Amino acid sequence: MNNNNTHSSDEEDQVTDFGFRKVNENEKSSMVKAVFDSVASKYDIMNDLMSLGIHRVWKQIFIQELAPRPNLTLLDLAGGTGDITFGWLKRGGGPAYLTDVNYSMLSVGQSRAFDKGYVKNVNLFCVNGEEICLPDRSVDRVTISFGLRNCTHKDRVLSEARRVLKPGGRFLCLEFSKLIIPMLRPLYDAWSFQALPRIGEIIAKDGDSYQYLAESIRMFPDQETLKGMMEDAGLERVTYQNLSGGIAAIHSGWRI
Repeated sequence: MNNNNTHSSDEEDQVTDFGFRKVNENEKSSMVKAVFDSVASKYDIMNDLMSLGIHRVWKQIFIQELAPRPNLTLLDLAGGTGDITFGWLKRGGGPAYLTDVNYSMLSVGQSRAFDKGYVKNVNLFCVNGEEICLPDRSVDRVTISFGLRNCTHKDRVLSEARRVLKPGGRFLCLEFSKLIIPMLRPLYDAWSFQALPRIGEIIAKDGDSYQYLAESIRMFPDQETLKGMMEDAGLERVTYQNLSGGIAAIHSGWRI
């Protein structure tokens, strides 16, 4: 009986979500990579269409929370096309690491860095947030914006973020979350599961990827659950603020 239970537990440990589907853990990263390879060139315009432009307001609030200063360094995980990194630099932040696990997304960020004249202030490299290739206590801020839900082991990302933070450093996550206004849920669901895949098919020629993105939002931990995960990772003074009624949320935690 005990052996059977152990075997069952091991099998469960190897399975994770990919949207509403269950897949083997070692398959998810390549599946997510395929999604972002497909949408990278249209990622920014699709963000505008998906959120009706509101993501820009959310990101400005997020960057303001970072309190950029010249003597602080930023590690931007899943930074993709660079919105958070470039906002940090525009507001006077110090050197930044713009990272992503996906080469296609990072290449778009690199092109934008050249266009904006930020190349000297930005180090770009591919990084898996579960295994960050930086020393312990080496950066002042760690961010992840609309990327944590795509990670296979979110707990490892949070632990790694804490590891590389200096004492007194801060981790911030901007992510889609759980709507807290019940009357808006039917409209939100219709937009997510009917409109977004159709827009994705028209603009990015890939409706399936946007179906996955909509599903991944629903599978992501709610505000309180993510807060608990951050505390389990060793982050302290963890708080969150809802944006647009909980469609998105900013979570903050410190390494004390």
